[in-house]
Amino acid sequence: MFPLRDQLPTRNFPIVNYVLIVLNILMFFVELTVGLENEQFFREYALIPSNVTNGVGIDDAFDFLTSMFMHAGLAHIAGNMLYLWIFGDNVEDALGHIRYLFFYLAGGVAAAITHIVFDPNSTIPTVGASGAIAAALGAYLILYPQSKVQTIVPVGRAASVTLVPAIFVLGLWFVLQLFQGIASLGVDEEVGGVAVWAHIGGFVFGLALAKLLAKPRSEYGGANFDTGVQRPRLA
Repeated sequence: MFPLRDQLPTRNFPIVNYVLIVLNILMFFVELTVGLENEQFFREYALIPSNVTNGVGIDDAFDFLTSMFMHAGLAHIAGNMLYLWIFGDNVEDALGHIRYLFFYLAGGVAAAITHIVFDPNSTIPTVGASGAIAAALGAYLILYPQSKVQTIVPVGRAASVTLVPAIFVLGLWFVLQLFQGIASLGVDEEVGGVAVWAHIGGFVFGLALAKLLAKPRSEYGGANFDTGVQRPRLA
């Protein structure tokens, strides 16, 4: 399945979510400038678990933040930004701009810590916004359980665009991450080059904190939103 958009309008312009998307894209252009194969650059600004477990310095602490805005390639950033664009705006609507920003960053840190706990000796640079975005996905699932997502669903050799409940789209995503995470236990390197435990940690973080941080439901709608109403999209 490939999500395209959700069906929930937002009551406030999601400025923080759009700024996060822009910052990720700008950082990717910086990476293209220095070269995606520039190992020194990635080791300087990416998160390396073994560096943290051997003693956290100021540089290592800064890497928790910088690694969140770095990506390994076009497909990596495109997929992450798509998910952030679809689901992040509604989470920002529910939490408010400032709380959403801190939630997003804290979710990314929680995801990174989870990755380090399960792979403490890894010397592989870890980059990507997916841990923080996973926190937004977990929050979305808790805050908007009745939402539906316009999704490309494979049907035999063809594909169909249909509305799929968010609880199924995001629930299936989490189950796949969990299976991959369990499969990676005892393996020296990440499954498929993906730090799946970061995804799991971020998602659980979002599940746990969404309701605690959200505004009263009357202010953001929650499950009471008419899921048939589509919000405006940027061209």
